[in-house]
Amino acid sequence: MSEPLGFVGIGNMGAPIAGRLLDAGHPLVVFDVSAGATAPLVERGARQAGSAAEVASLAETVLTSLPTPDIVESVALGPEGLGAGTRIKRLVDLSTSGPRVAARVAQALAAQRIAFVDSPVSGGVAGARAGTLAVMVACERAEFERLQPLLRVIGKPFHVGERPGLGQMMKLVNNLLSGAALAITSEAMLLGAKAGLDPETMVEVINAGSGRNSASQDKFPKSILPRRFDAGFATRLMFKDLRLCLEEAEALGLTLWVASAVRQLWLKTFNEMGPDSDFTTIMRCVEGSSGIEVRGRAAGRSSG
Repeated sequence: MSEPLGFVGIGNMGAPIAGRLLDAGHPLVVFDVSAGATAPLVERGARQAGSAAEVASLAETVLTSLPTPDIVESVALGPEGLGAGTRIKRLVDLSTSGPRVAARVAQALAAQRIAFVDSPVSGGVAGARAGTLAVMVACERAEFERLQPLLRVIGKPFHVGERPGLGQMMKLVNNLLSGAALAITSEAMLLGAKAGLDPETMVEVINAGSGRNSASQDKFPKSILPRRFDAGFATRLMFKDLRLCLEEAEALGLTLWVASAVRQLWLKTFNEMGPDSDFTTIMRCVEGSSGIEVRGRAAGRSSG
């Protein structure tokens, strides 16, 4: 039997990633603050731990998939955190926590001779299930080479640098583009629908032309036009990523005008649709009082 892996954070992304590792034959030790979250993995043979520290006392390599920077820091460095474990040699953090948190965690763990692998992912729940995530890795090159076979189980790994935080920066750049694409595509689709264009025809034309993007190719046909709003990523997480991105830009002395406007629209969505809403509900926020709902044919006609 191969060396057990630890996994902390069995949420929307963590559950399918951990499931793929089990499918690949890796024994898992799992922990989540919600015991119910780990139950399906335990039924498939994973071992349940009672804390992050216990996970780190049972596995040399621990992966984390956590929702916010403060939770990442607490799970890594808290009294019952991974740093309190007796066996852990490396932490592979798949979360989006921002460069500064990654640097702090890396420095603190280095003092305990624990390697920190800054390794956020992109591709959503569908990519986690399919094993097609983009894995943005910042760590020493030798550590990256050691981990490549493992990371290939969940997606395509990219070595973006050695300094902790560079993986986080790459993720923030990516999510700035993703959030901007969804925001501007929502406004463009509202404009066309208000003028009388058919939303499905618009998406077909956009995807055949120069305007195509991740929102028009994936989120509109699968989640927005059917009015399901079920892409699987929370509005609060997108807003968090944009906030972190603009904070880093400010720290670097940059003014990002378009990014600032995009963040404002996501703040409006956060406030009006709610933090736990699916992030595709930005379309409903953009529709506002326009009298238009941008619908696919199967979901009914747009009205106005």
